[in-house]
Amino acid sequence: MTTTEQPAQDRRPEPSTRAGERDMLEGWLDYHRATLAWKCQGLDDEQLRRASVPPSELTLLGLVRHMADVERHWFRRILTGEDAPPLHWTDEDPDGDFHVTEDDTWDQAYATWQEEIAQARKRADGRSLDEVSAGRSRSGEVFSLRWIYTHMIEEYARHNGHADLLRERVDGETGE
Repeated sequence: MTTTEQPAQDRRPEPSTRAGERDMLEGWLDYHRATLAWKCQGLDDEQLRRASVPPSELTLLGLVRHMADVERHWFRRILTGEDAPPLHWTDEDPDGDFHVTEDDTWDQAYATWQEEIAQARKRADGRSLDEVSAGRSRSGEVFSLRWIYTHMIEEYARHNGHADLLRERVDGETGE
C-alpha cells in the first residue's frame, strides 16, 4: 500500500468544504480526532505501547493519553475554569501522559479519551466562538473558543504526524 491509498477501515468524517465557521472548525477537529483513533486501529496493547522510533519514547498509546489530557485542559480547565486535575501527568512527571507501562491498556486509554471528547463537546455547546474563557493560562491570558478550536486542530494535526510515523514503524501501515 502506498501513502496515497487509505486502508478500508478509514471511516473518518470528511469535513465539509462549504460549512460555516463553527461547523468547519468542529468538522476538522472531529476529523483529526478520528485520524488518531484510525492510526491505532487494529493494534494490540503491546504494539500501542511500543516506542517504535528510537531514541524517542513516544508511543501511540501515549499520544492517546496525551490528547485526553489536552482535551481536558483546554475545554474544562481553560474554557470553563473548572478544577480538573490532569489525568496522566503530575508536577513531578510532566510527561507522565507519554510514560506508559505494562498496566496501561487501549481500552482504558480510549474510554478516558472518548469521555474527555464528550465533555469537551458538552462544554463548547451553545457558546459563541467569540466567548472568552473563564480559565487563564499560567501567564494570565484568556482565550476565545475560536482560538481553542484552532489550537486543538493544530495539536491533533501535529501529533497525527507523529502517529503516522509510529504506526508505520510498528506494522508498516501507512496512510494520510
